[in-house]
Amino acid sequence: MEISMKNMKSKWLGVVVIVCAGMLTESCIHDTLILPVPPEENPDPGCSSDGSVCFESSVLPIFVSSCAITKCHNSSSHREGYVLDSYANIIKRGISPGNANGSKLYKVLFENGEDRMPPDGSLTTAQKDSIRVWINEGAKNTTNCNCYCDPEAFTFAAVIEPLINNKCVGCHKPGSLSGKIDLSTYAKIKTQADNGKLLGSVSHDSGFKPMPEGSKLSDCEITQISKWIDAGALDN
Repeated sequence: MEISMKNMKSKWLGVVVIVCAGMLTESCIHDTLILPVPPEENPDPGCSSDGSVCFESSVLPIFVSSCAITKCHNSSSHREGYVLDSYANIIKRGISPGNANGSKLYKVLFENGEDRMPPDGSLTTAQKDSIRVWINEGAKNTTNCNCYCDPEAFTFAAVIEPLINNKCVGCHKPGSLSGKIDLSTYAKIKTQADNGKLLGSVSHDSGFKPMPEGSKLSDCEITQISKWIDAGALDN
């Protein structure tokens, strides 16, 4: 009888172990551990996330700062009949939507001598590429598509230099020194950063000439410039 009871206890123990093992095995097979996924960085409303070129933020500033200037293609000069200060005026002549190589306003960027535009110095490769892609994508009036601007990102090479090249250098380079201010190199930009004129102008502070002419940088862009200056205006 005692042996029988021991055998029964042993059998029940075996059943319990098997059942528990089965439960553990089933749990391992069917229960999936779901880890929390960090949220994606939220872009500003209207951000173009498909890789296309935005006219308002990437193309218009190039035309305004490099072409729509005094004695060239602003509303008062309208040299050769071109006014390049707005989408409506830019699209009127010299642009063949979908065909950059067939568009006069793109081809003149590669001319030599007096036929080259702008006449006082070529656009950067990145600026030419922006215009080319914009035209090939249909030369659309895309607006409100400034992608996410990180106020904590303010290195010179990745943020400050491209920003100034796109929105300032057209009026502030050798051959086109508006206000006798040159922003075409790091050393020249740092000079204006150190004397306070760069931040004062882009912030539209009292006593400074508001820049860019006819518009204003976003609050985030101004913050980036301010933080870059506060950090020593480094060539980083």
